[in-house]
Amino acid sequence: QVRLMESGGGSLQTGDSLRLSCEVSGYTGSKIFWMGWFRQVPGKEREMVAATYIGALGTHYADDVKGRATISHDYDNQILYLRMNSLKPEDTAMYYCGLGMNYNGDAPSYGMEYWGIGTLVVISS
Repeated sequence: QVRLMESGGGSLQTGDSLRLSCEVSGYTGSKIFWMGWFRQVPGKEREMVAATYIGALGTHYADDVKGRATISHDYDNQILYLRMNSLKPEDTAMYYCGLGMNYNGDAPSYGMEYWGIGTLVVISS
């Protein structure tokens, strides 16, 4: 059973930095796949923050985090990271990591087949 577990959320101040982690367990599929960080606030659709093609080239960043966020992956330990600096109150959301074979920016699921339960990030001004 594939399991994704996020960690690293919490309450931060405007201008702070954060690092989120997503540990993957039970995945034995293709060595080339997509993983990403997504966020959602109540009443709004889940949006992509950053996504990366594991084992190949390809990265996407949302416009409002470009230059502030870096997605990375530790292949040996199967951990996905998101580093984000210059945090703003608008970054407040539940952050989820996802894993899928094909990224699809037009789909509500973004092509992700597996999801974690999320980690809450709250940025106060």
